[in-house]
Amino acid sequence: MTFEEFTATLTLDHPPPDISAPLKALWYDGHGDWNAAHATAQDIDDESGSLIHAYLHRKEGDLSNAAYWYRRARKTVEHGPLEEEWKRIVSALL
Repeated sequence: MTFEEFTATLTLDHPPPDISAPLKALWYDGHGDWNAAHATAQDIDDESGSLIHAYLHRKEGDLSNAAYWYRRARKTVEHGPLEEEWKRIVSALL
């Protein structure tokens, strides 16, 4: 799946059934459902889950919690536009 194909699915009512849990979390976020994105990310116990968790807490405005999750993901704390971070994470996971 390409980035463009992934973003085209955001018009659907549900995430595509064949995407990974990390992409599903980002799909929910891109679809405007932060709570579903966060609940999905909580069940991903690896660096990708930690990075998505960090992004979501930064988006929420909880920067200290976001910093914790960036450390768990072994990534530098992001400060740029949230939309750009979302695109980078999705692209890396595709």
